[in-house]
Amino acid sequence: MLFADLPSGLLGFTHLADGVIVLDRRLSQVERRCTLTHELEHVHRGPVPADRRLAAREERVVDELAARRLVSLRELMEALLWSDNEHEVADELWVDVPTLRTRIAELAAEEQVAIDARLADAPRWQP
Repeated sequence: MLFADLPSGLLGFTHLADGVIVLDRRLSQVERRCTLTHELEHVHRGPVPADRRLAAREERVVDELAARRLVSLRELMEALLWSDNEHEVADELWVDVPTLRTRIAELAAEEQVAIDARLADAPRWQP
């Protein structure tokens, strides 16, 4: 793994031919964790298609897989009991907000049912 000053908006990339992952040196520890997990999913899945639409689809799949790897359903439910503020929840889960948003957006139907049931049954702290 290498660190470099990458262009704005590029957090990291993988050069599959030589197995090198490059991360932007300005990333926070949480951003490094999320970006590295994303790039490791690319290593696992192989080359990104050359076609722009297929490449965008592959990025969405990799985002979802990385988010699932970083945030278990149990951890997400527990964090949501603690707060409904996405920044606080992301901080609690040690992920960045985009990773949290991806995990929530891509919940399977049964995961959403489980979360709804857990939140409905749990007492909430009130000031």
